[in-house]
Amino acid sequence: MNVEIVKFYAEDDVLLNGILYQSENNTKKLLIEVHGMTSNCLKKREEIIAGEVENIAIDSLSFNNRGSEIIKYMKRKDGSKFIGGTAFEDVQEGYYDILGAIKYAIELGYTSIYLQGHSLGSTKIVYTYNKMRKEKNPYIKYIKGILLLSLIDIPDMMLSFTPKEYIEYGLQKEKENNTSILMPEGSTIHPMSVKTFLKYVKYYNQIDFARYSKEEEEFQVLNNISVPLFMRWGDTQELIKREASEQAEFVKSKIKNKNTDIGYIEGANHSYKGKEEILAKQICEFLSGIK
Repeated sequence: MNVEIVKFYAEDDVLLNGILYQSENNTKKLLIEVHGMTSNCLKKREEIIAGEVENIAIDSLSFNNRGSEIIKYMKRKDGSKFIGGTAFEDVQEGYYDILGAIKYAIELGYTSIYLQGHSLGSTKIVYTYNKMRKEKNPYIKYIKGILLLSLIDIPDMMLSFTPKEYIEYGLQKEKENNTSILMPEGSTIHPMSVKTFLKYVKYYNQIDFARYSKEEEEFQVLNNISVPLFMRWGDTQELIKREASEQAEFVKSKIKNKNTDIGYIEGANHSYKGKEEILAKQICEFLSGIK
């Protein structure tokens, strides 16, 4: 396998970097891996998955989106800088990052693209796919499969962990036009700006599509995914309120897509630590079945 550090631009000209894993066999298939909160493209999980899919002639691109790490400087094509990282990201801007990665892949000659996300990365993929579909983006034809690892109900999780007084604090800072400061220590699961915090606990309508706790939920946004769909959770230290087995069955009963592989991995946590090989083999089996 050839491993190369690459750079490309998001759709809004933010400079991104990542790792391209290329097999010795010339292939037109690429798995794009999108990480979650505070993470990056150097995770063991993505490396193992890349090595496994190489066996079925699929290359991989694992890249740092603007939400990588906690806080960092980002650059634009014109040389200007801004503060990025999980603490300052707008999750909906992940659309620009993923679309940029798709365009970069097409420029490299790939014609079949599979989008894989983990945690918040899965949220970004679902949002991006639906936005591309709504806007009739011509690049959507290259997307041949969607893989969602530990897609969780982000707003519900954040609201469950957040005392009401911190939401009131955030709204007060918004009134003061002071949303770039960080929330008080202990108010969030990691350092987070007021603006980013409010996106998860107040202005979350555009990413509120994984409402697992609502029995009547029809998952309209997830049901807009027409390409083969793979979903997994762990059953240990996972960020879901149902038992993983019940979670998988509940989602199966709601998803209308007939080409799905929805389940959980026994003994896996939210990050699949120690279960990466099992996850990678299941992903390979799924991708092998896509024509």
